[in-house]
Amino acid sequence: MLIYTDGGSRGNPGRAAIGAVIGNKKYGELIGIATNNIAEYKAVIFALKKAKQLLGKEKSGETELEMNMDSELVYKQLTGQYKLKEESLWPLFIEIWNTKQEFKKVEFFHVLREKNREADKLVNQALDGILI
Repeated sequence: MLIYTDGGSRGNPGRAAIGAVIGNKKYGELIGIATNNIAEYKAVIFALKKAKQLLGKEKSGETELEMNMDSELVYKQLTGQYKLKEESLWPLFIEIWNTKQEFKKVEFFHVLREKNREADKLVNQALDGILI
């Protein structure tokens, strides 16, 4: 299953939102006040949980996910290329680690911003108050 995620904040920290494209379904929502990095992590968590909900528990265990994001920092932290130094991200990292165990395979990929336009658009629509 192909997934694209993005998170962003206006101000750092500031008003924040997430966006996710899961297959042909699109989601965007405000998450309150957060840093950009926290928003990026929360977008991944949202997408993993929503994918499980859409698939159901049984089918999730048989499904491989391709998680695409334009945050190089989050991608490199999730793939072990960078150490996770910011303590506020530790619980989010652990939640991603635990949630991904419910799928057959989860791979994380870094994509250029141009390839992640739809998820980015969903973030901005949520921040602008446009109903999705």
